[in-house]
Amino acid sequence: MEGADEFMKYRSPLVSRYASKEMAYNFSDRKKFTTWRKLWIYLAKAEKALGLPITDAQVLEMESHEKDIDFAMAADEERKLRHDVMAHVHTFAHCCPTAAPIIHLGATSCYVGDNTDLIMLRDGFDILLPKLARVIDRLANFAEKYADLPTLGFTHYQPAQLTTVGKRACLWLQDLAMDMRNLQRARDDLRFRGVKGTTGTQASFLQLFQGDHDKVEELDRMVTEMAGFKKAYLVTGQTYSRKVDVDCLSSLASLGATVHKICTDIRLLANLKEIEEPFEKEQIGSSAMPYKRNPMRAERCCSLARHLVALMSDPLQTASVQWLERTLDDSANRSCSLRISLPESFLTADIILSTLQNITEGLVVYPKVIERHIRHELPFMATENIIMAMVKAGGNRQDCHEKIRVLSQEAAAVVKQEGGDNDLLARVQGDPYFAPILGQLDTILDPKTFIGRAPQQVSRFLSEEVRPQLEPYKAKMDVKIELEL
Repeated sequence: MEGADEFMKYRSPLVSRYASKEMAYNFSDRKKFTTWRKLWIYLAKAEKALGLPITDAQVLEMESHEKDIDFAMAADEERKLRHDVMAHVHTFAHCCPTAAPIIHLGATSCYVGDNTDLIMLRDGFDILLPKLARVIDRLANFAEKYADLPTLGFTHYQPAQLTTVGKRACLWLQDLAMDMRNLQRARDDLRFRGVKGTTGTQASFLQLFQGDHDKVEELDRMVTEMAGFKKAYLVTGQTYSRKVDVDCLSSLASLGATVHKICTDIRLLANLKEIEEPFEKEQIGSSAMPYKRNPMRAERCCSLARHLVALMSDPLQTASVQWLERTLDDSANRSCSLRISLPESFLTADIILSTLQNITEGLVVYPKVIERHIRHELPFMATENIIMAMVKAGGNRQDCHEKIRVLSQEAAAVVKQEGGDNDLLARVQGDPYFAPILGQLDTILDPKTFIGRAPQQVSRFLSEEVRPQLEPYKAKMDVKIELEL
């Protein structure tokens, strides 16, 4: 059957099911090998400009064949040569016979390999950052809408003092804002490896330019600028420091931890029926239980976030086993890192952010359920306020405390032992001792008197810390996510 071969081998679901086209392309062979050719063209242009005997015709020939890569020929060459870079040098030279003598002049494999990795990392961050900004924007709108809607707070997943739905969302937002800062910093801290030679000393280029140090430095600067970087690392071994990979992937792993926390919270709230992720009209939650509305988007985020966090170990191991200027086990692990952990980290972060944007664009809040849960717990939380009101009305604090303690224990027994509703308020209303404050009970038990400064905190946090961070991405905010389930 035509096309059946693709079902006879493993395909990463990150690409086949989840990832966006732009992120999948960023780590594709097409992007990788066309970038290699661009780097050879940059090198030739800069070497020509600085006086090496390279002609306009050679550069033009290379430019005209930048994208027409014969992948079959390159694969055949690699099988013969056992060297991927030289296989592509030969393949490029085959279609550029005039330029063949000067392709890769003075360079080592890491000139194209490492510099391409850095370009892919930079471009990967440029794909992720607007997506993270959109998630923050959607969640900020949600926080603003529900800034003053009281809800039970939980510590140890036990009912605690009230907060608001919007204030809780700001806890999520604060972590995401820190992730935005971390991703931006990792992206901005990236430098180019540049043209450094086999052990990073630039000896081959110094020889090409007959000992002219200024020209070697200018070559490095020119190629770095052509590749779109402001700076190159001043010192490298054969490779750029693998700490760079650690910095990049640690920011993504940290994002994974944030998303896992947010989506776990959403799953817990879905169980309480207070908040739900979007649910399609014909979506099925369970094959056996038709009533179920499983939080599958949040579950997907949690699952992928664990993978994202776990991927962090590989670059740490790689950075730790660097010997002197470079070892071959770096090459073997690096091919694993580049082709697995680095792309998978970006691909995983990509689908997590797309899914989370879809969730935050369609979060459903059930105020009546939230109100019912508050009514169930608030009488217990209001006991101190009742005591203070009685003292103001002339009562004795210790006597009032004992009265409330006894009534609270009786109400708790109804809830825990009989499965009934919390009837503490009815017990207070029915006890003549509390007659002086019965007219105040509605005010004392108003949930909005228990939320402190939550609405004001939401307003200030959004205006001072969240919205300004989104300004650079305003032009990219309107993208909606149509999530394939």
